[in-house]
Formats: sequence, C-alpha cells, structure tokens
Amino acid sequence: MEIDELREVANDLPFLKSGQDREKLLGVVGALVLRRISLDKAAEIMNMQKDAFLTLLETIGVDFSYLEKEDLEAEKSW
Repeated sequence: MEIDELREVANDLPFLKSGQDREKLLGVVGALVLRRISLDKAAEIMNMQKDAFLTLLETIGVDFSYLEKEDLEAEKSW
C-alpha cells in the first residue's frame, strides 16, 4: 500500500481530530495486531487510557484479544 493510500484510509476515520493522530492509529493498530507492541503500549502511544483504547478498537471493528489463536479456538468450543 502506498503512503497516499494509507493517508486516504486515515482520513476516513472521523473520530480523531488530526490527520497525524489518524495515521498514528493505523500504525499502532497494525503493530498491536502483529503483536509487536502490547495493549498498554498502544494506549500509551495514542495518549489514551487502556479501557478507552479498547472501546476505540471495538468501535472501528478491530477484534483484539490477549489470547493466542489456539486459545481462542479452545474458548469458543466450550
């Protein structure tokens, strides 16, 4: 994906005030999903409380869990 394409995606996120915050959110979500950073670190980078950041993730449809894929499957089968 080109930088301009990412900026277009970021501009479609109306809940953050600045374009810089929207772009930062894309990077933070990517790093979080790839497990490069923790939820605590992601919230810190975004200058948000952890609960508020989790709510933001839920609002934009990012399914985040601390569990590994195998653990999620085991939990779903209970």
